[in-house]
Amino acid sequence: MKKLLLATAASALMASGALAEDIKLGIIFGFTGPIESLTPAMADGAELAMKEVSDSGKLLGGSSVTPVRADSTCIDAGAATAAAERLVTSDGVAAIVGADCSGVTGAILANVALPNGIVMISPSATSPGLSTAEDNGLFFRTAPSDARQGVVMAEILLEQGVNSVAVTYTNNDYGKGLADAFQAAYEERGGTVTINAAHEDGKADYSAEVGALAAAGGDRLVVAGYVDQGGSGIVRAAIDAGAFDTFHFPDGMIGDKLEENFGDEIDGSTGQHPGTDSPGAAMFKELAGDAFDATSPFAPEAYDAAALIMLAMQAAGSSDSQVFKDKVMEVANAPGEKIYPGELAKALDILASGGDIDYVGASAVELIGPGESAGNYRQIVIEGGKVTTVKYR
Repeated sequence: MKKLLLATAASALMASGALAEDIKLGIIFGFTGPIESLTPAMADGAELAMKEVSDSGKLLGGSSVTPVRADSTCIDAGAATAAAERLVTSDGVAAIVGADCSGVTGAILANVALPNGIVMISPSATSPGLSTAEDNGLFFRTAPSDARQGVVMAEILLEQGVNSVAVTYTNNDYGKGLADAFQAAYEERGGTVTINAAHEDGKADYSAEVGALAAAGGDRLVVAGYVDQGGSGIVRAAIDAGAFDTFHFPDGMIGDKLEENFGDEIDGSTGQHPGTDSPGAAMFKELAGDAFDATSPFAPEAYDAAALIMLAMQAAGSSDSQVFKDKVMEVANAPGEKIYPGELAKALDILASGGDIDYVGASAVELIGPGESAGNYRQIVIEGGKVTTVKYR
């Protein structure tokens, strides 16, 4: 009888496609730098999915998952590449959740992921340029491209009767990509961009930049920057100079720091960031509880990025990126049973038995084209110094 039980257990392990192992997954976000106030919740979201899977004991014959954090800095491509290289060569991660900002994500993809054959799923890198980057099928993102955000931003402003704007953007892949996408969409729909000018992060004084923006004029100032860096510097200088009193904020500017920095000084300002009011968003919030802010920008997308990596491993029967990379799109999209936050154990069971899943997750994931989210957005307004939801788009 004992031999029969051992044989049965061995058969179950073989059927799962792998013996139990400790799988390490990298999490590389800007824990320091211009979005450092956003990254703790993002990392917590990714680690919540990993804990859920580890606790289930159902991944690849009972494998556990261990997160390994690294700092992308968000802006220093050299430091980000070195940190990612350590994740792969020293820590032995099987895949990477991240990076966060578009420039460092592209650098890690080209210099680390491609040479080492490592899957990356970013929850927040949004540059349109990443849609066509060489990736050998290794790069995905649960965040939508800024080609989509530019259209949504144009629609929001024009619906509010804002027909002319000045634009300032952080001088990197993210800022320029978003500013250009927005200008094209806004002008195509009849809006006027009076100026589209870059700003550098890390400056103590933005009066010259604000002077040029004010001279160009506009009904509102669009700030495609970072809330922990030059974006907030621009807003402070604009308020102090009386140049603009309302602003429009894309995703890199929206977070608790925006409220802390300006309060009701920016009442009436608007913005948007990826988000959804799908059932999965509410389930994610309940799952997170008081551990972290589940509504923080890109926290849901980070949970989904980690979940997709592990579910693709289960579908492929392997933790090898070269093997499971072909399963990411498959588990993310129909057909199959819809899977929400808190249901990863169920998904692992379905996949182990040869069934199909359609991972919806916390952000209503639907991967299109080159493996990026189709895109849902939370439209916000600042009222009483607080970021308030208008609706979801």
